[in-house]
This record gives sequence, structure tokens and C-alpha cells, in this order.
Amino acid sequence: MAIFMDRHDLAGTSAEDIAEAHRRDLSVQDRYGVKFLTYWYDQRRGTAFCLIDAPDAETAQCVHREAHGFIAGEVVEVALSAVEAFLGRIHEPELMAGRSAADRDAGHRAILFTDIVGSTEMTSRLGDRMAAELVRAHDAIVRRCLAQCEGREVKHTGDGIMASFVSTHSAVGCAMSIQREFRNYNGGTPEPIHVRIGLDCGEPIEDSHDLFGSTVQLAARLCAAAAGDQILVSENIFRDHGSSELFTNAVRRSLKGFLKPVLAFECEWTDTEEDEPR
Repeated sequence: MAIFMDRHDLAGTSAEDIAEAHRRDLSVQDRYGVKFLTYWYDQRRGTAFCLIDAPDAETAQCVHREAHGFIAGEVVEVALSAVEAFLGRIHEPELMAGRSAADRDAGHRAILFTDIVGSTEMTSRLGDRMAAELVRAHDAIVRRCLAQCEGREVKHTGDGIMASFVSTHSAVGCAMSIQREFRNYNGGTPEPIHVRIGLDCGEPIEDSHDLFGSTVQLAARLCAAAAGDQILVSENIFRDHGSSELFTNAVRRSLKGFLKPVLAFECEWTDTEEDEPR
């Protein structure tokens, strides 16, 4: 058995429709030796995702075909560790009191990268041990902000951290908190740490070759393009966040791996107090 994630384009359906379709999948799955683990639905974008333990992709599609006829437009094999890192769960969540089965996580994620500016020079100048201490200080600050903003650390990149958020608003708020924390830290140390941050958001499945490819890649490229103490965000973040006064200096940037210049915005964090993450 393998684990698959599929994507359905279901514009015009309701959360209740998707919850009922999932219930029908569960009623049929045993006939095919398939187990539907959980699902996500984003009504605003009209997309749904199912996580399935199945012998193969076609067998998973057979369940959909018999149960309700909503055939997935795309099915990819995934690693559970990747799914849990990005989406936070691999099984049906417990429903809170007063919520129905239709009230589900939308599956939309914001991705944040941090990077320590000049880390190679820092190691050369200070030596491995001292440089490692500064990386640990970076990690502690970023992880504290992630915990406060409901962010999930996906991986450590050596001189930075990659994180995932359910809420775009929380991701932007976390990025701003990180920069403010480093500003405070740098005011009391002879060895300041300057970080750059990049953010993008999107659906977890972008194409059949890389489960989370384009969103992750764009966030990483924006991080690499940012200057020290700067936050660069994508047009997706700008549109999804809804607070245009936070974002300035829109510039199309040529980024490695992207054929066309990408519109990027700078997030103003120095003088603006962000609302509490939602």
C-alpha cells in the first residue's frame, strides 16, 4: 500500500457537499481495499484534497467514481512526513463542539523561509563554535515566534528555517515578529544577527513532479533575494493577506528557476504594529 494525495477542482460546491462526498468514500472504500485518511477543502478556491492509503492511484479513483463521481484531476504519491510537515495532520481531526464535519481545514498554506545574512563570512571570521552559537540563537528566536504564531517548522536549512502556516495573516505576523525580535537582540550584543525572510502561499499540490514545488521554491527564492532585515512577499501573499498598507515597493524580480520576472513586495515591519495573528 502507498499513500496518495489527490486534488479536485470543484468550484460551486459547498463544504457540506464535500463532507457528504467524503462520507460516501468511507462507505465504499472497503470494497477496494482503500482507506481515506482525511481531506481538506478550500471553498473560496473551489479545491479539495484527499489523503488516501491505496494500492495505486487508479484504485483510489475507483472509489471516487463509485461513491459520488467527483474524479480527481490529479493524484500524486506522497510521503506522510511531508504531508504532516506542511498540513499538520494525516488523520481525521477531532471535531470541536458546535462544528460540523463540513468545517474543514482548507489545505491552503503559507511558506516562510529565514536565512542568516553572511553566514559563511561569519563562520570564517568567528570560527565554527561561535558561529554555531549564533545559529542556535537564530533558531531559538525563530522557533519562539513560530510557537506564538501557530507556525510549524518544516526543516532546518543550516543557516535558516523553513516553516508552514495555515493562515497567511499569521505567517506575515510571524515574519514581522521575527525581524523585531532580531532588532531587539542586536541592540544588546556585539555580534548582531541579520536575517532575510521570504514568503509565498498556495495550495500544497502544484504539479505532479513535486508535491509542494512552486510555493516552496518561490518562498525560498524571495528569501534569497531579500536584503538583510528585509521581508519579501509574493503577489499571492499580498492578495491573500488583505492589508495592502503593510506592503510597499512592488518590483518585478528575476528569480532563479522562474522563467518570467516575479512581482514581489517588501513588508514594512519597522514602524507598523501588526494585529494579533488570526
